[in-house]
Amino acid sequence: MASAGVVARVLIDNPLPQLDHLFDYGVPEALAADIRVGQRVKVPFRSGGRIIDAYVIELLDRADAGSEFSGALSDIDSLVSTAAVLTPEVYELARRIADRGAGSAIDVIRLAVPPRAVRAEKKWLAAQADAEAPVSAATPGEPRPADPTSAQPTLSGYTDAVVAGALDPDGRVAMTAIPRLVETPAGAWVSHWALTMAELAVRTLAGGRSALLAVPDFRDQEQLLAALHALLPAERISRFDARQTTTERYAAFLACLEEEPRVIVGNRSVVYAPARALGLIALWDDGDPLYAESLAPYANARDVALIRQGLSGCALVLLGHARSIEAQRLVEIGWLHELSPERFSRPNIVATAQQGQPDEHAQAARIPSLAWREAKDALTRGPVLVQVASPGYAPVVACATCREAARCAHCQGPLGQNAPGAAPSCRWCGAIAANWTCGTCGGHALRTVRVGAGRTAEELGRAFPGTLVVVADGDNPILSVTAKPALVIATRGAEPVAAGGYAAVLLLDGERMLGRESLRVAEDALRWWSNAAVLAAPGAPVILAGVGGELATALGTWQQAQWAAREFADRRTLRFPPAVRTASVTAAPAVLDGALAQLRDLDGTDILGPVPAPPAGPGAAASDGLVRAIVRFDYAAGAEVARRLRASIVSVASSRRRPPKGGAFRPAPTLRVRFDDPEIF
Repeated sequence: MASAGVVARVLIDNPLPQLDHLFDYGVPEALAADIRVGQRVKVPFRSGGRIIDAYVIELLDRADAGSEFSGALSDIDSLVSTAAVLTPEVYELARRIADRGAGSAIDVIRLAVPPRAVRAEKKWLAAQADAEAPVSAATPGEPRPADPTSAQPTLSGYTDAVVAGALDPDGRVAMTAIPRLVETPAGAWVSHWALTMAELAVRTLAGGRSALLAVPDFRDQEQLLAALHALLPAERISRFDARQTTTERYAAFLACLEEEPRVIVGNRSVVYAPARALGLIALWDDGDPLYAESLAPYANARDVALIRQGLSGCALVLLGHARSIEAQRLVEIGWLHELSPERFSRPNIVATAQQGQPDEHAQAARIPSLAWREAKDALTRGPVLVQVASPGYAPVVACATCREAARCAHCQGPLGQNAPGAAPSCRWCGAIAANWTCGTCGGHALRTVRVGAGRTAEELGRAFPGTLVVVADGDNPILSVTAKPALVIATRGAEPVAAGGYAAVLLLDGERMLGRESLRVAEDALRWWSNAAVLAAPGAPVILAGVGGELATALGTWQQAQWAAREFADRRTLRFPPAVRTASVTAAPAVLDGALAQLRDLDGTDILGPVPAPPAGPGAAASDGLVRAIVRFDYAAGAEVARRLRASIVSVASSRRRPPKGGAFRPAPTLRVRFDDPEIF
């Protein structure tokens, strides 16, 4: 029996795009007292007794809704849990993100709500039942009174006006980080940006509101947590990252549903956390590609933060040493305000390509003579950081006879060596090429083309005998080193923090980093170099090898924002992102033509292609018969482009798949759409 007038609108957990809307169900008498918005339920769907998962989005009175529910409704089958895990704010955020990217809201909710852990949930529900104020009595958008026991630290290195601007309700700022290291009371050394974010979060918490702090990876997260633990008790901090077990992650998620404000730290998915009375969203280094979601609808954490800030009215801070081009665009249109520290000393950066070396061979060397001298001198005082482009020993090898790149006989991927004397292996499929033969000249000998961190460590170890050599990369995650002399060879982004800072920093392989075919390559390189340069001790030399021009000047003068402004001006002239938005559309030719036909009459929209679709990834087979087009459009047309492409996706997914009589099953045609794809230019 359905409850006399309660109708539940639910979102079912199903990936089919044509089912991305709310369905109406009656609420049985047995569930009427317990059902709440945001709970997980099970509902019957279509025929055959099929029961599927869903979330309760709305509860309506049938009488108040008039004739809208005049027909018979199926009843909700069961209540999975009494925990309301999907807050209205997060659902609205998911809906807007999905609509912006022509995706489904349930795909976003899977990122926002972690998988259920029954034991952790039961423990949390029991604790809530024992509490004086149950979570259901809390009002999500209402701040709590200020906590008189919470400290309100002075933001180190910034004026009061800067602090007020950063934490102004409904304020949005692009904030320049102070380029130096600081030591926490516990003796941990962190970059100053971590202290800045921690202090902003503590001041937000003291005002009775929660703070969301997003960082690209676990290395940044450890620095931020070290700074936070120096200012806050551990129970006021929630952490989200991929290293947690399902139970740990779900327990941290449930804690965010409680009435007490807290600081929530995590990677890109933390921007979906259900924070109570949200007062601040802060992103460190928003240009990092790790903020780009790899699952549909592929929303970047920065875009999610911008939309959530508009929904909640909280403060938004994009903090970094090097400004992303997307942030520069927002500054120029007035959406973000620029904030900088009152004064700071920049790193001591020397670009060898701008030193006018008379020796042509010395100028072309991977490690210039100036870098050798500075490293030798610095090793008498402390550790030296050497940043390289690639991990491994010899990531790329070639035929020693004809110099052609060595290729895998199985998939034609590039061959490399993982250790000295090791047999070459494929970088795509992993196959060992023990008896490799060159397909061009028949040779068997190999030569190194690209030197990785392992080979660099070997060479420097021979050059500086008796010196400790440390390799830090994806396979050897090292977060910190002592102040003792050592050579620290690190890939970009994996640099450990040295106690007191490095006595010297060598930035190698700059030309190789800039040789990648990508619109973002210069922006990425400037960010990598800036973040590494900050790890130097005050006054210590930072040597940029082999790179000159505007990038070297921007790094040397510490004017990354000015470089971003010039880069954005060039992209605006050429109609490249982020001056315009883009969408990559991939399908069979006939399907693609139908989708693109819906867009050709839109003003401010142009279409590039189609061309044969690239493989899905390294080592993947070619996309048989599929083609790809790139749609460029003005921001004002974004909602309409997304709506029309979404309609095409639903139409294709709903197309008939019934085979001819006696024929084999035929899958539905494929139509893939990705908005703001970072890899298409």
